[in-house]
Amino acid sequence: MKTFLMAGLLLGCTAGEALCQQSDTVITLAQRTFQDAATATKKQQRLWGTDLYGPMLLVNTSTRELYANMPDSSGLLQKQGAVYIGKLPSRINIANTSLHWEGRHWAMVQLPLPAEQDDRINLIAHELFHRSQPALHFHPTDPTNNHLDKKDGRIYLRLELAALQQAIAATSAATRQQHLLHALTFRRYRYELYPGADTTENALELNEGVAEFTGMMVCNRDKAAAVKHFNKNLYDFLHYYPTFVRSFAYQTIPIYGYLMSQVKPGWNRQLNSRSQLTSLIIKTFGITVPADVKSAATSYAQGYNGDAVTQEETVREKKIQEQIVAYTQLFIHQPHTELRFEKMNISFNPSNIVPIDGYGTVYPTMRISDKWGILTVTEGALMSKDWDKVIVGLPDTFTDLLITGKGWKLELNKGYRLEKDAAGNYALKKQQ
Repeated sequence: MKTFLMAGLLLGCTAGEALCQQSDTVITLAQRTFQDAATATKKQQRLWGTDLYGPMLLVNTSTRELYANMPDSSGLLQKQGAVYIGKLPSRINIANTSLHWEGRHWAMVQLPLPAEQDDRINLIAHELFHRSQPALHFHPTDPTNNHLDKKDGRIYLRLELAALQQAIAATSAATRQQHLLHALTFRRYRYELYPGADTTENALELNEGVAEFTGMMVCNRDKAAAVKHFNKNLYDFLHYYPTFVRSFAYQTIPIYGYLMSQVKPGWNRQLNSRSQLTSLIIKTFGITVPADVKSAATSYAQGYNGDAVTQEETVREKKIQEQIVAYTQLFIHQPHTELRFEKMNISFNPSNIVPIDGYGTVYPTMRISDKWGILTVTEGALMSKDWDKVIVGLPDTFTDLLITGKGWKLELNKGYRLEKDAAGNYALKKQQ
């Protein structure tokens, strides 16, 4: 599960309003959102051969107040009009995701929502797809793609996206086909540079990429609106996302999928967790990727500002290596605090993570709940490569159940404490 930092206003409210108070206005807006989502998914049920609409929670990230479109099984939510209201327990992290809670499998969406209706429906349909994945024979996995934080990985992803952007804008089938050939050549060369990348990228694209394609298609944008949407998304991705490791699939598969839908409607209905998307894309468009993929990719790059992209990524590579050195010193070599997981639940922002080879990934912001309590991170923590523990800096202040350090806060449950070892490191201990 992961959290995206969503910009925009709650259902068109002004920034000065108390966005998520339990008022008639907010409840009416929530009801309208549910109705819009129900209408959009019903109109587009041919996309997957089923209506994706189902249990939904809209959750205020500040107050944890929630608005649901149906009751829970325990009667915790109170009906008000056609909406059910309540409060999400602190043990559950707020994220754009799907979850099992109180007898139902819900799609959860954070408030505030985007101001534009198409963007709202896009986001909601994305999460409704996640809720429906098991019934659609998808078993989601969420692998890291650390090669997309490497210089060459980023270069050839950026070139692939530039070619896709040209394919979307193309006014003839021949021009579109040429840009698709170039895009898939850049992709294949990336796989050659980083063995195994085809597997990890495919897994994330099947999970998040297909979900985002679903959101895009449920909106039913016309071509002009679709091109505008993709152009804006690509601009934001390249300018506001410090890393591509977990976010690239939100760009690639929606574009490929949209284009495939023009030539083979319903292509997605053959998908399952074992599908190989790159092979499917190549087959659908009848593309023949050159055998000497390195030479072809080098040649094609000149048509997409390849020299400028390479120069930008060379500068970034130097900066990121300096950051990795600092994080490695802080979380590995210096005394630190280690929290091992027992039954972990996590939310995080996937757009600004920093992989550290051999150790794991630094998440600048995250919230983790576990049997031992709740950890809130605002200035970085290292998630181990095996996802069995998280490391933060040393604590500064202690009380029995609240411990804080630079950029983190640990709210402990009773029965746990932090203990310091001879090397100066802290770790969680269960009290006997």
